Amino acid sequence: MNRTEIIEGITANQLKTDPVVNALKIGDTIDVHYRIVEGEKERIQVFQGVLLAMKGRGINKCITVRRIVANEGVERTFPLHSPRIAKIEVLRHAEVRRAKLYYLRDLSGKARRLREDRGDAAAAASPAPAKG
Repeated sequence: MNRTEIIEGITANQLKTDPVVNALKIGDTIDVHYRIVEGEKERIQVFQGVLLAMKGRGINKCITVRRIVANEGVERTFPLHSPRIAKIEVLRHAEVRRAKLYYLRDLSGKARRLREDRGDAAAAASPAPAKG
């Protein structure tokens, strides 16, 4: 066994097995419920935005989420398997053709919006074109 396999074996029990975590895709609009400790109090703050990037693997996997606040872009990177993340909710899926959506940083207004992914349900629901 090499060093990487040993480390992955030790950290395997700390990985989240939530199906939502495993189903995240680039371009999804997500809610990240993050635990914040202020003194002795603990509260959950929701960060809603577009999933721009995923980096790393195993216990080191991180996601970058971007949202717009007062016409300023705010990006935050979360360790995906951190115990501080209470839960992640996927609000909608977008149809994207890139692994990293860093180009959204330069866009504004309607150009910033991503096309919603209709999936196979829309293709199955649409009638076949009539011949003749």
